[in-house]
Amino acid sequence: MKNVMSALDTRLMPTRRAVLSGLAAGLACPAIARAASASVLRFVPQAAYASPDPVWTSAIVVATHAFMVWDTLYGVDIGLTPHPQMCSGHEVSADRLTWTFTLRDGLLFHDGDKVRAQDAIASIRRWAERDTFGQRLAGLTAEMVALDDARFRIRLTAPFPHMLYAFGAQNCFIMPERIARTPASEAIKEFVGSGPYRFRADQWMSGVRSVYERFQQYTPRPEPPDFLAGGKIVHFDRVEWSVQPDPGTAMAALQAGEVDWIDQPLFDLVPALKRSTGVTVQQLDPFGLIGVIELNHLQPPFDNPKLRRALLPVIDQHEYVAAVLGDQVGYAALPVGYFTAGSPMANAAGMAALTGPRDRALARRLVAESGYAGQKALLMSPSDQPQMHAMAEVTASVLQDIGVAVDLVAVDWGTLLTRRTSKKPPGEGGWSCFNTRQPGLAAANPANGQLRGNGARAWYGWPTAPALETAREAWFAADDLAAQKAAAEQAQQAAFDAVPYIPLGQWSQPTAFRSDLSGFVRGSNPLFWGVRRG
Repeated sequence: MKNVMSALDTRLMPTRRAVLSGLAAGLACPAIARAASASVLRFVPQAAYASPDPVWTSAIVVATHAFMVWDTLYGVDIGLTPHPQMCSGHEVSADRLTWTFTLRDGLLFHDGDKVRAQDAIASIRRWAERDTFGQRLAGLTAEMVALDDARFRIRLTAPFPHMLYAFGAQNCFIMPERIARTPASEAIKEFVGSGPYRFRADQWMSGVRSVYERFQQYTPRPEPPDFLAGGKIVHFDRVEWSVQPDPGTAMAALQAGEVDWIDQPLFDLVPALKRSTGVTVQQLDPFGLIGVIELNHLQPPFDNPKLRRALLPVIDQHEYVAAVLGDQVGYAALPVGYFTAGSPMANAAGMAALTGPRDRALARRLVAESGYAGQKALLMSPSDQPQMHAMAEVTASVLQDIGVAVDLVAVDWGTLLTRRTSKKPPGEGGWSCFNTRQPGLAAANPANGQLRGNGARAWYGWPTAPALETAREAWFAADDLAAQKAAAEQAQQAAFDAVPYIPLGQWSQPTAFRSDLSGFVRGSNPLFWGVRRG
């Protein structure tokens, strides 16, 4: 990591100066009202969201919202061991093919209706349309039926040892049956939850604010909170999210006590925040984030596999991480392949493509040999997301340097989330590539939803890579850790061959909050249970 900064080429310095200049301007005019009550928590999320549906979109910020609003059948602790959450427990047959789940007593939806087994089944089915663990479960399910209001049974055609992990770590949120019957291809329009906070859809202003109120009838588990497991006890009557595209304004508001918590402060501002009276900077996410370039496999120019592979010799993870972290390189972990650095599935298969000497001349030659015909790549850059915007500027420069024409289009994050769903050509509202981040927890194994190779059903970019799917199936079928690691090596090699996307480096993201807050629960997203003032 000591060489991270040396990779930041001088062509990026004007951009960094401009960003910091803008931040300085923002410091002078914070535009957030002062917190008025000890019962209100004011939070600045890392982004806005265009849809509050956690199945329809996989945006990290929407998952953060969903953890407040909906509960899950099981929850994993920080060691990723699943524990009962909405369930009181389960039984499994000797052949591991029949699972019977029982819901806890006293579970209510926000409209006062009782949570039933039928609601759980409908929620599992909708979730399984999008989630990779859910898709695997659906493919193995012979029957899923409610036995009564409190119990449901899943009968499988083959064992699925990841059942409880899937329910506990993969955002399988429980909604009322009538809402969960909405196809996963459509966003829900009603937001009746099952979790500790009620989403005030009537007060939601997309790109501006979201409001949550404590659900008094929520029944938490008795155990201490531990990531997504245990008692989700909340101590604020109201949580207000205030979207602040300008990081300097958000920092000034935190320093002044006008907001309580900033999810992801800009790395350039972290040293100043650490020196600020009344502010605490802490790393709550042990899994980190991985920067990536998503590539559209359906449209030119990146429908050409030779062109995708031609990018690899010029991608410098140090350069990307430096663009995001500035001089805060202690938060970086390099190199990273297709699995989270430090995780059991991380391996060296194919890694020479990213760790060998960087060779722009080789990349230019490979671009020429690929048959690239000069089509312009439309690169979406979310101007309201500093980390992704910084990565996009590096990507644009890299593409231009190796002879790929690029059109860097600035959009807001909400627009990017909507536009990335389009399979049309760039000139008709589609796209060619964009930079984003993966949660380290999601990228820790071959079930990663962004690592699919199943064409039209794959993640945005829609790669078709049979070898990647074969390796994924082998991982699901593996009986022990050694077999899982072997399958992960196969998956990573297949990924370097197909290039569904390109990993750009991994880092840990600190969060910042007022020092009178305590009780924070560690996890991959900001979690609002346990947090209290004083």
